Amino acid sequence: MKQHIESLLQTVLRQLQQSGEMPAIPAFIQIDPTRDKQHGDFATNVALLLAKPAQKKPRDIAERIVKLLPPSPYVEKIEIAGPGFINFFMSNKALTDTVVHILKDKEQFGRSKMGREKKVLIEFVSSNPTGPLHVGHGRHAAFGAVIANLLEAVGFKVMREYYVNDAGRQMDILAVSVWLRYLAICDEKIPFPANGYQGGYVKDIAQALYDAQKNNIQIPAAKVLADLPPDEPQGGDKETYIDAVIVRTKELLGDKYAAVFALALNNIVADMRDDLAEFGVHFDSWFSEQGLVDAGGVETALNKLKETGNCYERDGALWFASTNFKDEKDRVLVRANGQKTYFANDVANHASKFERGHDIAIDIFGSDHHGYINRTKAAVQALNINPERLIVLLVQFVSLYRGKEQLPMSTRAGEFVTLRELRKEVGNDAARFFYVMRKNEQHMDFDLELAKSKSNENPVFYVQYAYARICSVFKQLAEKGFSYNAENGMAHLDRLTTDQERQLLNTLSRYPDMIINAALEYEPHQITHYVRDLAADFHAYYNSQQFIVEDAALRDARLALISAVKQVLLNGFNMLGISAPESM
Repeated sequence: MKQHIESLLQTVLRQLQQSGEMPAIPAFIQIDPTRDKQHGDFATNVALLLAKPAQKKPRDIAERIVKLLPPSPYVEKIEIAGPGFINFFMSNKALTDTVVHILKDKEQFGRSKMGREKKVLIEFVSSNPTGPLHVGHGRHAAFGAVIANLLEAVGFKVMREYYVNDAGRQMDILAVSVWLRYLAICDEKIPFPANGYQGGYVKDIAQALYDAQKNNIQIPAAKVLADLPPDEPQGGDKETYIDAVIVRTKELLGDKYAAVFALALNNIVADMRDDLAEFGVHFDSWFSEQGLVDAGGVETALNKLKETGNCYERDGALWFASTNFKDEKDRVLVRANGQKTYFANDVANHASKFERGHDIAIDIFGSDHHGYINRTKAAVQALNINPERLIVLLVQFVSLYRGKEQLPMSTRAGEFVTLRELRKEVGNDAARFFYVMRKNEQHMDFDLELAKSKSNENPVFYVQYAYARICSVFKQLAEKGFSYNAENGMAHLDRLTTDQERQLLNTLSRYPDMIINAALEYEPHQITHYVRDLAADFHAYYNSQQFIVEDAALRDARLALISAVKQVLLNGFNMLGISAPESM
């Protein structure tokens, strides 16, 4: 409906501009649903926006626009309110035609081609492969998956990518942690580092390492520990100690270190793949950081930055002059010891995204990555890529509660609830729905007890119950000796005149615009709010009206309406990645 009103307004505004009455017209016309239906179904402030450039009173402009608006079978009445708002009252035909479109288009209802198949790469989750995914990663997974679904729904060509951080110090810490646990299986007595990965999963990987290697990579504890600096809490520094252990491990294992590293990495990545797939989250690409390094991608990106004149050397290190692009300080690319920074690899990663032909790249990061935005956009701009093509969305942290008790979330200490454990307890549907109920910038408290409850207070139960209730109506239809004639229902949609029916029709008509807004604003929570509104409207209708009545025309019209509700709920559920149970 909004699109229809916008088309009418654009026709009039172009006419006013061509006649010289308006010097310019806005590229975008804001049209919003009204809060009070006494003021119509939709309203626009376009006359107020045109007042200043046209040097006219907004109410005079509104009157001129209304006078020139062509008649439409979908607009029953138009009123001017206040200083110049234009209110549109939609006709009953406009609303009932929505049912026709829904039942005709089915799963395609609400989809559009406005993205014109522009290529979008969405990188999300991208957790370091140093342990199982925890409940915080689950929010990233659900959020990214729904963003991808939304963009596809409005016509973009989407690639979902997981950037595997398989290079660097954290992976070495994981490999060393696994090897030390392996040595423990071999009865070598070595204190475990304070900064090692301590979760039970490390012991499981160590057992797999032992099964593969037996005692082939066993080294006596005395050789491992000889002359190492003290660890915490023995008066030493845990960072210095773990780095010394990494160096010692590589020296002792030599070429065999690669096998330990690979087994640890592959085990973790395989677990992540399985976990996410079971969660309904799939990636088109698992992009390896180490593969990027080995292919020379980092060197190529750094050379391009040098060619732009935005790099310099200081104190033996190579720096990127990111302050030239409004970053707060310059960034090190290569340290004085010749070691490239994580940022250098990240520059190459982002260069690769656009080199592979994507029009837009979307990064979904944790809120602790806020400082990465300006430096990454600066690097993209220095590589002669429009920084507007890089969109960074930050997702806030998740706190997990069981009743009033907050559960721990320390990854290094191994004290955390995994995504798999969460899914097992509350189910995929509740997890995915809860994860996207709030804006991504808002901190989230995940209430386990609420997510498991079978009550109207649980939002996912509430919306799925609406779907199941509609299914039950059609089961009752046959039991009572009636059948549904869809054609007859379509022919008598004018019988839908109650307040509850008009409310449902209004809400159904909002779905396509909601999908566009949610996609372009990267806001999956709009879908959860919408399906809750639609479910609430249906439950109110269910509790106030009989659907299976003797009057065949009215019965089929009402069944057509709730069939449309069922279809739109299903479309919304599919967008969110949750199931549509036919009974509950």
